Amino acid sequence: MKLGLQIPIFTWADGPPAIAQRLGQIAKTAEDVGFESIWVMDHFFQLPIIGPAEQEMLEAYTALGFLAAKTERVRLGTMVTGVTYRHPGILAKQVTTLDVLSGGRAWLGIGAAWFEREHDGLGVRFPPLKERFERLEETLQIAHQMWDSGNNGPFDGKHYQLRETINSPQSLQRPHPPILIGGSGEKRTLRLVARYADATNIPARGQTTDWVKRKLDILREHCEHEGRDYDEIEKTLLWVFLPGASGENASRIVDEIAPFNEVGIQTVIGSVMGVDNAATLEAMGRDVIPALAKL
Repeated sequence: MKLGLQIPIFTWADGPPAIAQRLGQIAKTAEDVGFESIWVMDHFFQLPIIGPAEQEMLEAYTALGFLAAKTERVRLGTMVTGVTYRHPGILAKQVTTLDVLSGGRAWLGIGAAWFEREHDGLGVRFPPLKERFERLEETLQIAHQMWDSGNNGPFDGKHYQLRETINSPQSLQRPHPPILIGGSGEKRTLRLVARYADATNIPARGQTTDWVKRKLDILREHCEHEGRDYDEIEKTLLWVFLPGASGENASRIVDEIAPFNEVGIQTVIGSVMGVDNAATLEAMGRDVIPALAKL
């Protein structure tokens, strides 16, 4: 199993003037201790389950560009971009730019969007759920057309119309930066994974292995219906790691995570409480990452 680091919080000691230095240090330490990837949320207000909306929140793709310059190996992506926030053609250009400037390390993480407050707050239309999924599917179609179809011509969808789908420079990863779809919806989300994605991400903190296995079984059924090889799709979980202030509980995380490997999970992506403390990340690298890599 591989481990990815999600960074959902930027409220650290010394406030905004210190965010850049602290974020760079976190990224470098995470890379050095063996995390395979680094992810940031694509949100503009802090989430209510984490803290007040007014807490510091960085724009995702600007932050990923910064992280690309501070690292050399880790993969980089959003966990996950809300389909409503950016026009699909612009989003494909943003991810392509990240891929080119990072030396081929970008992911496109994407989902149907859900946080209505930040839509209303910043004046972004929040369509009904059915429409958001329609827009998500069209966005995935546009991304594939711009990246790997060789077709620079128009796209004429129900919600999006593009006259030209030119994408130059093209992504370094071919045929495209890998696409991860976040969510566990059985009828629509997992069907879109089977049809368009390279990875699925299932939010699973507090869930059982049986619950996750059910989601993966349904994904397999969608793959069979779509004529897709189930084994081509990377199976990932979204998690929260609680290693303790100095990493004293890090070894226990292996016991939490290991059973999910038995039902097919290959990568766990999670936030680390105390991420701004180097000792905490070092404990993850010492006690968790090597043990999970052996599974």
